[in-house]
Amino acid sequence: MHRRTLLAAALAGAVVTPALASGTARAADPGPSVTRTGTTTLDSQAVFFVSYDGLVNNNAFQKNGLLTYKGYQYAVWYTADRNAVVGRRALGSSTWSTVKVGHTLRYDDSHNVISMGVSKVDGRLHLNMDSHSDGFTYVKSVAGLMDNPGGLSWTAARFGAPQSTLDGLALTSQFTYPQFVSTPDGKLQLSYRVAVSGNGRNALAEYDGTKWTNLGEWSASTGTYTSEHGSSTARNMYLHGIDYDRNGRLHSFFTWREQNGAVMCDGGGISNHDTGYVYSDDRGRTWRNNAGSVVGVTGGSDKVSVNDAGLVVDPLNPDHSLMNQESQFTDSAGRPHAIISYVPGRFGQCTTDYVANRTANGRAFHVRRNASGTWQKTEIPVPLNSSQRTKLILDKYDNAYAIYPFGRIAGASAASGYTDWEILFDGSGLNAFGEVVIDETRVGQDGVLSFMYQEKSSGTTPSALHVVDFRLPA
Repeated sequence: MHRRTLLAAALAGAVVTPALASGTARAADPGPSVTRTGTTTLDSQAVFFVSYDGLVNNNAFQKNGLLTYKGYQYAVWYTADRNAVVGRRALGSSTWSTVKVGHTLRYDDSHNVISMGVSKVDGRLHLNMDSHSDGFTYVKSVAGLMDNPGGLSWTAARFGAPQSTLDGLALTSQFTYPQFVSTPDGKLQLSYRVAVSGNGRNALAEYDGTKWTNLGEWSASTGTYTSEHGSSTARNMYLHGIDYDRNGRLHSFFTWREQNGAVMCDGGGISNHDTGYVYSDDRGRTWRNNAGSVVGVTGGSDKVSVNDAGLVVDPLNPDHSLMNQESQFTDSAGRPHAIISYVPGRFGQCTTDYVANRTANGRAFHVRRNASGTWQKTEIPVPLNSSQRTKLILDKYDNAYAIYPFGRIAGASAASGYTDWEILFDGSGLNAFGEVVIDETRVGQDGVLSFMYQEKSSGTTPSALHVVDFRLPA
């Protein structure tokens, strides 16, 4: 098991050869920068209610709430009258075309997000929405819609009727956290959680252009975890993401949440612990730890478990309000990077109110595997000032960008070994509520950081929903 490697604070001031620092950076590569190029409005009156500290239109775990494909960008949200809407625009355009897909949000629950995916094999757009440990609603477009956006009108007729199954495939009666991921061979996979918080399992389904197949569960909720305070025998693995790199490897960082609060120093904290990592080289059928040992088989009896060796890349006990479902990205060499956040020990060894303590003293950290295969970790010197999540992307030069709550952006250069984090945009003028939804797919297509945010409001008064674009180094 690889233990964490903390970068000494003094390293930030050391002379570091760029090629040695990152393995790929060259001295001539530009460092991180953002140039704001415009803001568009998706909806001047989007639904607004605060639930689980977040918004249903802007939950950072909402994979592909915003995505780019073949020169067009797509966004999904709920309107003030709770209608599920999907919009699109040509890249560079300030005008969005919108379509209602025939579903209305059932509950004031911020988990019930809308997620999008593209099946490249047949050019369909897929939506999964409105679920939190219960049923879901699924909608898909006609074939070819994503391949010919300029030639096919954007109308409700291009989408099928809402379904409570995946074209007849029923997955589970306790479904949460849909995340679509396009496979390197053009298929589409759906990652989801079975069962409930503190006692759930991760699973995968796959669409091949003809039908959906349930591949099965791959993480276990069983096993015994013991802290200095007590033990727990049930939990779930919360994913920071599930993403293919350019070489076809599937990566996933995660944290565990224990069901039994006895593992914590105080009941006001949150029972998340440890940052783990697994990968798959066979499209999610077999899962391996960082050393390459098999630790789980999707749909098989051997699932990734809290008691498996070699999973933890950054150990942390449940006393620091570690956030679940933060963010991950892979660099140009296929190496995994993640953002995690918690209250460091210098502020105390026991959080007693995870929202208040994270807001007052929470910090984000950049965790990554370097060219030699060891794990490194750097604290980003920007206070969270929020209990919420931070997102991560890397540009074409492997510079890293952390997008904080309220739309603040910090950056660090690959050439420095990611030791020179600084604020690049302070969020001024956005009036953003908190978490933002990143277009993870756009940065690699046209070098633009694009994210969706909703303006602050109060109670259930609707507010404006926007997309803001920043040009990254060319």
